[in-house]
Amino acid sequence: MDRYAYYKETFGQLPMPFAFVDLDRLDHNARGIAQAAGGKKIRIASKSLRCVDVMRRLLDADPVFQGIMCFTAAEAAFLAGHGFDDLLLGYPQWHRQHIAELAEWIDEGRTVAFMVDSVEHCEQLERLAKERGTVFAVCIDIDMSVQYPGLRFGVWRSPIQVWEQLKPVVDRIVQSDWLKLDGLMGYEAQVAGVGDRMPASAIKNKLVRALKKRSIAEAARRRGDAAERIAAMNVPLRFINAGGTGSLDSSRNEPWVTEMTAGSGFYSPALFDYYSNFQYEPAAGFAVEIVRKPRQNIVTCMGGGYTSSGSAGPEKLPKPYLPEGLKLFGREGAGEVQTPLLCGDGVEFAIGDPVFFRHAKAGELSERFLTLHAVSQGKIVGEYATYRGMGECFL
Repeated sequence: MDRYAYYKETFGQLPMPFAFVDLDRLDHNARGIAQAAGGKKIRIASKSLRCVDVMRRLLDADPVFQGIMCFTAAEAAFLAGHGFDDLLLGYPQWHRQHIAELAEWIDEGRTVAFMVDSVEHCEQLERLAKERGTVFAVCIDIDMSVQYPGLRFGVWRSPIQVWEQLKPVVDRIVQSDWLKLDGLMGYEAQVAGVGDRMPASAIKNKLVRALKKRSIAEAARRRGDAAERIAAMNVPLRFINAGGTGSLDSSRNEPWVTEMTAGSGFYSPALFDYYSNFQYEPAAGFAVEIVRKPRQNIVTCMGGGYTSSGSAGPEKLPKPYLPEGLKLFGREGAGEVQTPLLCGDGVEFAIGDPVFFRHAKAGELSERFLTLHAVSQGKIVGEYATYRGMGECFL
């Protein structure tokens, strides 16, 4: 299939720029992620999707998809208001008003777990829970990063790595009348979120794969030790959460893990082209319009500067996707109001033609557009409102 011609014809009447989701490919990726789960549950990461309709579609697709990992209390309350349940806050929350708004849904019977990694987090939640007369379920986040001489392989999240750091938090929760220990989480970001097949980086890729292998073993040891020690205290846990799309094939092998989180893999953004252990299909992107031709082999698009978060680098720029053979200019990149592209041999455009891009990451695409135009079998079958399109902005 000539996918550029397919999208160009399907979206031919839409004014640009616009974002889209290919439902056929989304469903294909969902099947692949369900299979990669190895019989364990998948909790959907909302930050990587930021679209209520997409999350509903995935939850209906397969029983393996259960629950949502949210990124703020305000977002979790918003999702509860739209009928979602089994909500896990992926990050600690502090603001009293946002926690109180979410607590109202807990009082209505929704299942919500707050994330903690310190006694201070527990004490703040306990104060609010006591004021309301509501017991709060909590999940403890364990750090999965690995420290080597001169190198920290991972991200700065929880301060908890060993039992001596974990036990005071467990004790504080167990001793409270207003908190209930509901689960454990450990996110091995250096495995799930780091590509090991980067172009022109053979030596670095080999090193990253070796570090990932050691991190997988350390994550399993760390999670297993925490789970065994808590079990020895006769404290039952509803879930133990691990990993992300990039580590499903390793996280699923840990006997203590009951569920894994996945989000970006459903859209498969540009950064996911650089993993050696899986390959999903690009299912989301955006289109911008060609408005200039400065040279025979150069076109300039209107807009396109949708850069992703994280440390700055060329890999965080949106990736020209269709047609093939287009390259960004290193000195200009993707711009706020215009994006010039170098055309390869045989690539010809007319002014007004679309160029399709993929965002480097997944959910941040939805922060730029009010809707995702849903396409299936060559037809636009719906307009899925993003969080922005629903009037919401959580981070």
